[in-house]
Amino acid sequence: MGWQKKSSSVTPTEYIDCSASSLNEETSNAVIEEDLEHLCQLVEVKDGGLPWIQMMDRSTPTMSYQAWRRDPKIGPPQYRSSTIFEDATPEIVRDLFWDDEFRPKWDDMLASSKTIEECPTTGTMIVQWVRKFPFFCKDREYIIGRRIWESGRSYYCVTKGVPYPSIPRHDKPRRVDLYYSSWCIRAVESKRHNGQLTACEVLLFHHEDMGIPWEIAKLGIRKGMWGAVQKIEPGLRAYQQARARGAPLSRPAFMAQINTKVNPQYLQSMEGADNQSETEVVTTPEKPLGMQIPRILIFGGAVVLACSLDQGLLTKAVIFGVARRFANIGKRF
Repeated sequence: MGWQKKSSSVTPTEYIDCSASSLNEETSNAVIEEDLEHLCQLVEVKDGGLPWIQMMDRSTPTMSYQAWRRDPKIGPPQYRSSTIFEDATPEIVRDLFWDDEFRPKWDDMLASSKTIEECPTTGTMIVQWVRKFPFFCKDREYIIGRRIWESGRSYYCVTKGVPYPSIPRHDKPRRVDLYYSSWCIRAVESKRHNGQLTACEVLLFHHEDMGIPWEIAKLGIRKGMWGAVQKIEPGLRAYQQARARGAPLSRPAFMAQINTKVNPQYLQSMEGADNQSETEVVTTPEKPLGMQIPRILIFGGAVVLACSLDQGLLTKAVIFGVARRFANIGKRF
Protein backbone atom coordinates (compact mmCIF):
# COMPACT_ATOMS: atom_id res chain seq x y z
CA MET A 1 0.00 0.00 0.00
CA GLY A 2 1.42 3.44 -0.94
CA TRP A 3 1.25 6.62 1.03
CA GLN A 4 1.31 10.21 -0.16
CA LYS A 5 3.87 12.59 1.28
CA LYS A 6 2.43 14.78 3.99
CA SER A 7 3.86 17.60 6.08
CA SER A 8 2.16 19.43 8.90
CA SER A 9 2.64 22.87 10.34
CA VAL A 10 1.30 22.98 13.88
CA THR A 11 1.50 25.33 16.82
CA PRO A 12 2.35 24.14 20.35
CA THR A 13 -1.35 24.38 21.23
CA GLU A 14 -2.28 22.11 18.33
CA TYR A 15 0.42 19.68 19.46
CA ILE A 16 -1.06 19.53 22.94
CA ASP A 17 -4.50 18.89 21.50
CA CYS A 18 -3.13 16.17 19.27
CA SER A 19 -1.26 14.60 22.16
CA ALA A 20 -4.29 14.59 24.42
CA SER A 21 -6.48 12.93 21.83
CA SER A 22 -4.04 10.61 20.08
CA LEU A 23 -1.36 9.67 22.60
CA ASN A 24 -1.55 8.01 25.99
CA GLU A 25 -1.56 10.54 28.83
CA GLU A 26 1.69 9.19 30.29
CA THR A 27 3.54 10.00 27.05
CA SER A 28 1.72 13.11 25.87
CA ASN A 29 4.87 15.17 26.41
CA ALA A 30 7.35 12.55 25.22
CA VAL A 31 9.10 14.80 22.68
CA ILE A 32 8.48 18.54 22.98
CA GLU A 33 9.90 21.86 21.83
CA GLU A 34 12.50 21.86 24.60
CA ASP A 35 13.98 18.80 22.89
CA LEU A 36 14.17 20.71 19.61
CA GLU A 37 15.84 23.60 21.42
CA HIS A 38 18.45 21.30 22.94
CA LEU A 39 19.20 19.67 19.58
CA CYS A 40 19.55 23.06 17.89
CA GLN A 41 22.08 24.12 20.50
CA LEU A 42 24.03 20.91 19.98
CA VAL A 43 24.02 21.41 16.21
CA GLU A 44 25.31 24.97 16.53
CA VAL A 45 27.78 23.95 19.29
CA LYS A 46 26.15 26.43 21.66
CA ASP A 47 24.98 24.05 24.37
CA GLY A 48 27.64 25.25 26.83
CA GLY A 49 28.99 21.74 27.34
CA LEU A 50 32.53 20.42 27.50
CA PRO A 51 34.75 20.58 24.40
CA TRP A 52 34.34 17.94 21.71
CA ILE A 53 37.56 15.98 21.11
CA GLN A 54 38.02 14.64 17.61
CA MET A 55 38.30 10.86 17.33
CA MET A 56 38.22 10.16 13.62
CA ASP A 57 38.32 11.66 10.11
CA ARG A 58 37.82 9.14 7.31
CA SER A 59 36.35 9.12 3.84
CA THR A 60 35.54 7.10 0.74
CA PRO A 61 34.75 8.42 -2.76
CA THR A 62 31.05 8.68 -1.87
CA MET A 63 31.05 9.25 1.89
CA SER A 64 33.00 11.20 4.50
CA TYR A 65 32.93 10.79 8.27
CA GLN A 66 34.16 12.73 11.29
CA ALA A 67 33.57 11.86 14.92
CA TRP A 68 34.11 13.55 18.29
CA ARG A 69 33.63 12.56 21.92
CA ARG A 70 33.36 14.31 25.25
CA ASP A 71 33.17 12.95 28.79
CA PRO A 72 30.75 14.77 31.10
CA LYS A 73 31.39 14.61 34.83
CA ILE A 74 28.09 12.80 35.28
CA GLY A 75 26.68 10.32 32.80
CA PRO A 76 28.01 8.25 29.91
CA PRO A 77 30.38 9.48 27.18
CA GLN A 78 28.71 11.61 24.53
CA TYR A 79 29.41 11.27 20.82
CA ARG A 80 29.06 13.72 17.96
CA SER A 81 29.53 12.73 14.33
CA SER A 82 29.15 14.18 10.86
CA THR A 83 28.48 11.78 7.98
CA ILE A 84 28.16 13.16 4.46
CA PHE A 85 26.71 11.01 1.70
CA GLU A 86 27.19 12.01 -1.93
CA ASP A 87 24.17 11.91 -4.24
CA ALA A 88 21.55 11.64 -1.54
CA THR A 89 18.69 13.90 -0.53
CA PRO A 90 17.84 14.81 3.07
CA GLU A 91 14.40 13.33 2.57
CA ILE A 92 15.59 9.84 1.58
CA VAL A 93 18.10 9.77 4.45
CA ARG A 94 15.42 10.92 6.90
CA ASP A 95 13.10 8.14 5.77
CA LEU A 96 15.87 5.53 5.92
CA PHE A 97 16.63 6.11 9.59
CA TRP A 98 12.93 6.18 10.53
CA ASP A 99 11.97 3.10 8.53
CA ASP A 100 11.89 0.27 11.08
CA GLU A 101 10.51 -2.16 8.50
CA PHE A 102 13.45 -1.70 6.12
CA ARG A 103 16.10 -1.51 8.85
CA PRO A 104 16.59 -5.30 9.24
CA LYS A 105 17.84 -5.38 5.64
CA TRP A 106 20.98 -3.51 6.76
CA ASP A 107 20.90 -3.87 10.56
CA ASP A 108 20.77 -7.51 11.63
CA MET A 109 20.84 -6.63 15.34
CA LEU A 110 17.25 -5.36 15.32
CA ALA A 111 15.31 -8.34 16.67
CA SER A 112 11.93 -6.64 16.66
CA SER A 113 10.26 -3.24 16.45
CA LYS A 114 6.76 -2.16 17.33
CA THR A 115 4.91 1.13 17.16
CA ILE A 116 3.14 1.65 20.49
CA GLU A 117 1.53 5.02 19.77
CA GLU A 118 1.61 7.65 17.06
CA CYS A 119 0.19 11.09 16.39
CA PRO A 120 -0.87 11.60 12.75
CA THR A 121 -0.77 15.38 13.17
CA THR A 122 2.78 15.93 14.48
CA GLY A 123 4.35 12.61 13.52
CA THR A 124 5.30 11.90 17.14
CA MET A 125 5.82 8.17 17.72
CA ILE A 126 6.47 5.90 20.69
CA VAL A 127 8.24 2.76 19.50
CA GLN A 128 9.65 -0.34 21.16
CA TRP A 129 12.89 -1.86 19.95
CA VAL A 130 14.54 -5.10 21.00
CA ARG A 131 18.11 -5.43 19.85
CA LYS A 132 20.02 -8.69 19.57
CA PHE A 133 23.37 -9.14 21.28
CA PRO A 134 25.90 -11.97 21.31
CA PHE A 135 25.07 -15.07 23.35
CA PHE A 136 27.02 -13.89 26.41
CA CYS A 137 25.01 -10.66 26.72
CA LYS A 138 21.36 -9.99 27.34
CA ASP A 139 19.38 -8.41 24.55
CA ARG A 140 18.40 -4.78 25.08
CA GLU A 141 14.94 -3.21 25.01
CA TYR A 142 14.34 0.45 24.18
CA ILE A 143 11.14 2.48 24.58
CA ILE A 144 11.80 5.43 22.29
CA GLY A 145 9.93 8.68 21.75
CA ARG A 146 10.66 10.34 18.42
CA ARG A 147 9.59 13.33 16.39
CA ILE A 148 10.88 15.40 13.43
CA TRP A 149 10.91 19.15 12.92
CA GLU A 150 11.46 20.62 9.44
CA SER A 151 13.09 23.94 8.55
CA GLY A 152 13.48 24.32 4.83
CA ARG A 153 15.29 21.15 3.78
CA SER A 154 16.86 20.61 7.18
CA TYR A 155 15.31 17.98 9.44
CA TYR A 156 15.77 17.93 13.21
CA CYS A 157 15.10 14.37 14.33
CA VAL A 158 14.83 13.70 18.06
CA THR A 159 14.82 10.16 19.43
CA LYS A 160 15.23 9.44 23.13
CA GLY A 161 14.29 6.94 25.79
CA VAL A 162 10.95 7.68 27.46
CA PRO A 163 9.22 6.12 30.49
CA TYR A 164 6.36 3.77 29.72
CA PRO A 165 5.13 2.06 32.90
CA SER A 166 2.34 0.17 31.17
CA ILE A 167 4.93 -2.04 29.44
CA PRO A 168 6.41 -4.22 32.20
CA ARG A 169 10.14 -4.67 32.60
CA HIS A 170 11.78 -8.04 32.19
CA ASP A 171 15.18 -9.44 33.06
CA LYS A 172 15.57 -10.39 29.40
CA PRO A 173 15.71 -8.25 27.37
CA ARG A 174 17.20 -5.61 29.62
CA ARG A 175 15.59 -2.19 29.28
CA VAL A 176 17.83 0.79 28.54
CA ASP A 177 16.39 3.91 30.18
CA LEU A 178 19.03 6.54 29.43
CA TYR A 179 19.13 6.77 25.67
CA TYR A 180 19.58 9.83 23.44
CA SER A 181 20.21 9.63 19.70
CA SER A 182 19.22 12.69 17.70
CA TRP A 183 20.39 14.19 14.46
CA CYS A 184 20.13 17.04 12.00
CA ILE A 185 19.85 16.01 8.35
CA ARG A 186 20.55 18.70 5.78
CA ALA A 187 21.63 19.25 2.18
CA VAL A 188 25.27 20.29 1.74
CA GLU A 189 27.58 20.98 -1.18
CA SER A 190 29.09 18.00 -2.92
CA LYS A 191 32.81 17.47 -2.38
CA ARG A 192 33.07 17.58 -6.15
CA HIS A 193 32.99 21.36 -5.58
CA ASN A 194 30.45 21.95 -8.33
CA GLY A 195 28.40 24.35 -6.24
CA GLN A 196 25.47 21.94 -6.11
CA LEU A 197 23.76 20.82 -2.89
CA THR A 198 23.70 17.19 -4.01
CA ALA A 199 25.19 15.71 -0.84
CA CYS A 200 23.49 15.10 2.50
CA GLU A 201 24.99 15.56 5.98
CA VAL A 202 23.81 13.68 9.06
CA LEU A 203 25.00 15.43 12.21
CA LEU A 204 24.41 12.89 14.99
CA PHE A 205 24.50 13.24 18.79
CA HIS A 206 24.37 10.02 20.78
CA HIS A 207 24.76 8.71 24.31
CA GLU A 208 23.26 5.86 26.30
CA ASP A 209 23.78 3.95 29.52
CA MET A 210 23.63 0.20 29.01
CA GLY A 211 25.26 -0.76 32.30
CA ILE A 212 28.71 -1.22 30.73
CA PRO A 213 31.86 0.37 32.26
CA TRP A 214 32.30 3.50 30.20
CA GLU A 215 36.09 3.64 30.16
CA ILE A 216 36.35 0.15 28.73
CA ALA A 217 33.56 0.70 26.22
CA LYS A 218 35.34 3.77 24.84
CA LEU A 219 38.27 1.60 23.77
CA GLY A 220 35.99 -0.64 21.76
CA ILE A 221 34.16 2.26 20.19
CA ARG A 222 37.38 3.82 18.94
CA LYS A 223 38.34 0.55 17.30
CA GLY A 224 34.96 -0.30 15.77
CA MET A 225 33.53 3.08 14.81
CA TRP A 226 34.69 3.32 11.20
CA GLY A 227 33.71 -0.24 10.37
CA ALA A 228 30.26 0.44 11.78
CA VAL A 229 29.77 3.61 9.77
CA GLN A 230 30.77 1.88 6.54
CA LYS A 231 27.74 -0.38 6.94
CA ILE A 232 25.33 2.52 6.56
CA GLU A 233 25.96 3.42 2.94
CA PRO A 234 25.04 0.05 1.35
CA GLY A 235 21.75 0.26 3.22
CA LEU A 236 21.17 3.78 1.95
CA ARG A 237 21.92 2.87 -1.67
CA ALA A 238 19.62 -0.15 -1.49
CA TYR A 239 16.91 2.08 -0.03
CA GLN A 240 17.38 4.62 -2.82
CA GLN A 241 17.05 1.88 -5.42
CA ALA A 242 13.94 0.45 -3.80
CA ARG A 243 12.27 3.83 -3.72
CA ALA A 244 13.30 4.55 -7.31
CA ARG A 245 11.55 1.33 -8.34
CA GLY A 246 8.38 2.59 -6.72
CA ALA A 247 8.45 0.49 -3.56
CA PRO A 248 5.56 1.50 -1.28
CA LEU A 249 6.27 3.42 1.90
CA SER A 250 6.14 1.54 5.15
CA ARG A 251 4.09 3.06 7.96
CA PRO A 252 7.23 4.30 9.83
CA ALA A 253 8.55 5.93 6.64
CA PHE A 254 5.17 7.56 6.11
CA MET A 255 5.30 8.92 9.66
CA ALA A 256 8.79 10.31 8.94
CA GLN A 257 7.19 12.60 6.38
CA ILE A 258 4.84 14.18 8.92
CA ASN A 259 6.96 16.98 10.30
CA THR A 260 6.39 20.08 12.38
CA LYS A 261 7.53 23.06 10.30
CA VAL A 262 9.53 25.83 11.95
CA ASN A 263 11.04 28.90 10.35
CA PRO A 264 14.81 29.59 10.46
CA GLN A 265 14.38 32.70 12.59
CA TYR A 266 12.65 30.66 15.27
CA LEU A 267 15.52 28.16 15.24
CA GLN A 268 18.04 30.98 15.57
CA SER A 269 16.22 32.26 18.63
CA MET A 270 16.44 28.77 20.13
CA GLU A 271 20.17 28.58 19.47
CA GLY A 272 20.74 31.67 21.56
CA ALA A 273 18.33 30.75 24.35
CA ASP A 274 19.58 31.18 27.92
CA ASN A 275 22.77 32.82 26.60
CA GLN A 276 24.53 29.48 26.34
CA SER A 277 28.24 29.79 25.60
CA GLU A 278 29.75 28.34 22.45
CA THR A 279 31.14 24.84 22.82
CA GLU A 280 34.71 24.24 21.71
CA VAL A 281 35.36 21.65 19.00
CA VAL A 282 38.92 20.36 19.17
CA THR A 283 40.03 19.20 15.73
CA THR A 284 43.30 17.58 16.79
CA PRO A 285 42.70 13.81 16.91
CA GLU A 286 43.20 12.00 20.16
CA LYS A 287 46.47 10.19 20.68
CA PRO A 288 46.45 6.59 19.41
CA LEU A 289 46.03 3.78 21.87
CA GLY A 290 49.37 3.41 23.60
CA MET A 291 51.26 0.30 24.64
CA GLN A 292 50.62 0.81 28.32
CA ILE A 293 47.18 -0.77 28.31
CA PRO A 294 47.19 -3.96 30.39
CA ARG A 295 46.38 -7.11 28.47
CA ILE A 296 43.40 -7.86 30.70
CA LEU A 297 41.95 -4.45 29.80
CA ILE A 298 42.34 -5.20 26.10
CA PHE A 299 40.53 -8.51 26.58
CA GLY A 300 37.84 -6.77 28.63
CA GLY A 301 37.48 -4.18 25.90
CA ALA A 302 36.91 -6.93 23.35
CA VAL A 303 34.13 -8.46 25.43
CA VAL A 304 32.52 -5.12 26.21
CA LEU A 305 32.68 -4.15 22.57
CA ALA A 306 30.78 -7.27 21.63
CA CYS A 307 28.16 -6.45 24.26
CA SER A 308 27.86 -2.70 23.96
CA LEU A 309 28.55 -1.17 20.57
CA ASP A 310 25.17 -0.42 19.09
CA GLN A 311 23.55 2.60 17.49
CA GLY A 312 21.54 0.53 15.06
CA LEU A 313 24.57 0.49 12.73
CA LEU A 314 26.72 -2.51 13.76
CA THR A 315 26.26 -6.08 12.64
CA LYS A 316 27.33 -9.00 14.76
CA ALA A 317 30.06 -9.85 12.25
CA VAL A 318 31.58 -6.40 12.68
CA ILE A 319 31.38 -6.64 16.46
CA PHE A 320 33.15 -9.97 16.61
CA GLY A 321 35.68 -8.88 14.01
CA VAL A 322 36.64 -5.87 16.09
CA ALA A 323 36.73 -8.01 19.20
CA ARG A 324 39.25 -10.30 17.51
CA ARG A 325 41.36 -7.29 16.60
CA PHE A 326 41.35 -6.26 20.24
CA ALA A 327 42.53 -9.72 21.25
CA ASN A 328 45.34 -9.53 18.70
CA ILE A 329 46.51 -6.24 20.17
CA GLY A 330 46.76 -7.96 23.53
CA LYS A 331 49.17 -10.53 22.08
CA ARG A 332 51.76 -7.81 21.58
CA PHE A 333 52.22 -7.18 25.26
